[in-house]
Amino acid sequence: MLTNIKIALWAVPISLGLAASSSAIAKPLGDTNTAIKIAINEWTGQNLTAHIAGKLLEKLGYKVEYVTAGTLPQFTGIASGNLSLSPEVWPSNLGDVYPKAKAEGKLEEIGELGLQTRDGWIYTVDTKAVCPGLPDWTALKNPACVQALATPETFPNGRLLDYPADWGSASGPELKNADIPFTTVPAGSEGALIAELQAATAAHKPLLMRFWAPHWVLTEVPVEWLEMPPCDESNLAECIVAPPVIKVVWSGFAEKWPAGYALMKSLQVHADDQQKMIYAVDKQGRSLDVAVDEWMDQHQSDWQGWFKAAQN
Repeated sequence: MLTNIKIALWAVPISLGLAASSSAIAKPLGDTNTAIKIAINEWTGQNLTAHIAGKLLEKLGYKVEYVTAGTLPQFTGIASGNLSLSPEVWPSNLGDVYPKAKAEGKLEEIGELGLQTRDGWIYTVDTKAVCPGLPDWTALKNPACVQALATPETFPNGRLLDYPADWGSASGPELKNADIPFTTVPAGSEGALIAELQAATAAHKPLLMRFWAPHWVLTEVPVEWLEMPPCDESNLAECIVAPPVIKVVWSGFAEKWPAGYALMKSLQVHADDQQKMIYAVDKQGRSLDVAVDEWMDQHQSDWQGWFKAAQN
């Protein structure tokens, strides 16, 4: 638990300290009266990243507001200026609005977040018994494998548990392009994905599902990653690849909040750190604010350097 002294010190805007040591600030804060609206998406890792970004912006002297926004709908909000920032965007889930808004200059990518990620299909250890040849993707074409993973909902095809429908997914096109006789069934939520993975593992049942890393459950449940089918380079939108997670802002962000823009360009959150925070929140019951405060405490040298860069 962080001490009250640390929390009190954090409550002081960093701009006050900088003002004492510098007679002039090269980059102005800009509009400190209008809240910077940060998108909150459906998974814990993104929530942590969003609150890290928010705490940093508050320390720099800005007002911050967190706005619940779906993974795909958020891009309409950013393009219109109703949302200001989405600090953890996975390019595998961009939908139709994003490329159009980007082409029209309504939103801006401001660099990678620094997460070393994976995105693809995982399977339980018991799946190997009914799908010999795994992790090679061609093992999924074996009729015995298809039958073992079929359900009344997907028969005669096998079942691939997919991301929730509102996340967007390339799994359906990937199956079709590789002629794999499986049908995607979207999960209801992140929690539903985790619950089914845990249940299948405990019952020693085969399961194929779409998932990502970093995620705390992968530290508890033994899974393996499928070696994915070859990807058509001419149509990457229908391919599952490990995405470079990026930061996205409204096109007017830099003009309205110059120092905040520079700070968000510097922001980095690494996979090992995020996975530990996710575990603390989702498994140990730690509050999100406490987990973020601990990250702030452990990475002072990092964000203090980002502050200096943001002001020069």
